[in-house]
Amino acid sequence: MHMTQRDGALDLLKWLALLSMVLDHLRYVGYSVDLLYVPGRLAFPWFCLAMAANLARTGATTTDGQWRYLGWLLLFSALSEIPYRMYIPDPDTLNVLPTLALGLLVARGWQDQRLQSRLLAVVALALAALFPQWLMFGFFGVLLPLATLLVIRRPWYFSLLPGLVCLAANQWEVLFYSARIGNRAAFLGIAACLIAPLLGLFLLRHTRHFQPPPMRRWAYALYPLHFLLLLAMRQAIA
Repeated sequence: MHMTQRDGALDLLKWLALLSMVLDHLRYVGYSVDLLYVPGRLAFPWFCLAMAANLARTGATTTDGQWRYLGWLLLFSALSEIPYRMYIPDPDTLNVLPTLALGLLVARGWQDQRLQSRLLAVVALALAALFPQWLMFGFFGVLLPLATLLVIRRPWYFSLLPGLVCLAANQWEVLFYSARIGNRAAFLGIAACLIAPLLGLFLLRHTRHFQPPPMRRWAYALYPLHFLLLLAMRQAIA
């Protein structure tokens, strides 16, 4: 899959991932909209796929960009934690950016054979294994960027691998139990987890002619800002 310097398909994937995330978080505005859980299952695997696409494009030869990438993730992880806890009722994990930061280190360690990258990947895996309860999407969420990187240039049917990892990251036991007792959102959520990487790969490979607004570094600020905007909406309709 050839990727240009400014890939419109990649920007489109990021915008759709952002939209999916906002739809998911609208469940906490105050109305009963449990079905928004389903499009929400697309957000995290699409962000992971966007990360994998950037890694696949830059390869293992450049490190400065990946350090900046990690730095931005860590910075906005800290800035987002208070808005996240203000908006999400009784959160039991950190916001999603620490999971993505650890996932970046793991995927980069697989890609880059230098000792420093490999050691950081091992540390990231150890943290994910020791403290999965603190991470949104847990240990398997940390593995998902690597799983998408492994299949990004392979035939479409390899997308089942990150689909299974995505399902494992989304508390599959709870989803399976809810689906067995007839919960439609759980059944559709399982399907969304399994096909999200395939849909993302389809977008990357077949929508290069789209030219949405480029999503640059300023987009990191959208993560904490969207919590504040949804919080204001919830208070306005209360």
